[in-house]
Amino acid sequence: MNLTLIFFLTLLFNTCSSNKYNYTETNSQSNGNISSQNKSAKQIPDGLRKLVKAYPDFLDSADENNLYWKDRTVMQYDDGIQNKTHDEKLDSPDLEDMMSQKYEKASNWNSPPAENFEPGRIRYEPFFKKMYGGSSSEVQKNLTTIIWISGICGTSVQVNSINGSADKFKAVSDELVQLSPEFHKYIKQTAGTFNWRFIAGTKRLSTHAFGTAIDINTKYSNYWKWEGSMTWKNQIPMEIVEIFEKHGFIWGGKWYHYDTMHFEYRPELLVD
Repeated sequence: MNLTLIFFLTLLFNTCSSNKYNYTETNSQSNGNISSQNKSAKQIPDGLRKLVKAYPDFLDSADENNLYWKDRTVMQYDDGIQNKTHDEKLDSPDLEDMMSQKYEKASNWNSPPAENFEPGRIRYEPFFKKMYGGSSSEVQKNLTTIIWISGICGTSVQVNSINGSADKFKAVSDELVQLSPEFHKYIKQTAGTFNWRFIAGTKRLSTHAFGTAIDINTKYSNYWKWEGSMTWKNQIPMEIVEIFEKHGFIWGGKWYHYDTMHFEYRPELLVD
């Protein structure tokens, strides 16, 4: 065979077999699994892996410092700013900051929380705006009404349907009503779900703004600002907390800046 032809065929084969991943393209077949093409699993931060696993409807894949959405949006994981204070992480976080503290399920946690240990309280706002809506009107388009604690009080609440979160609220409600009557006083009244607002005293949006949070009965709740003290207090039974956590919600009672009435849908902090 002509040597020139052999060289040409070899070059063509090597070019066609190249497996270089183009991150501007959406891999619609990934089903939320992080792409392994040219990427070792060891290079992908655990926080990115958990995000992709928790939100398969929106997120496609990740590499060592980027999150790839199915619509081809790319979000940087680590902004490169080192030694942020806790307040700086709250006010100007990146995705890495958001995933930097591990939420411990059920009773397997250190109570009371250590100073500034509050997994989930650090939130990268562009992530949630993109997913649930960037304005009050956008979020409201995704809201649905469910009956909270049907058979006990039957209150109508509005929650976001994105990511199946409304179904998770309903699943929590259905399990809570199965608890014995001694628990009903904690759950039969709510202090609200959707409310497009900032967290008091800040310019940070509450997760209530996205319709992904609920506050239960304030009569039996403790909140650090109301108490005027950072001495941790709580009245909410762990049986209630564990039902919420089972369905992807975190509890504000596990924060140093405690908010024991507050539960928000944050599955990325609860997946393995």
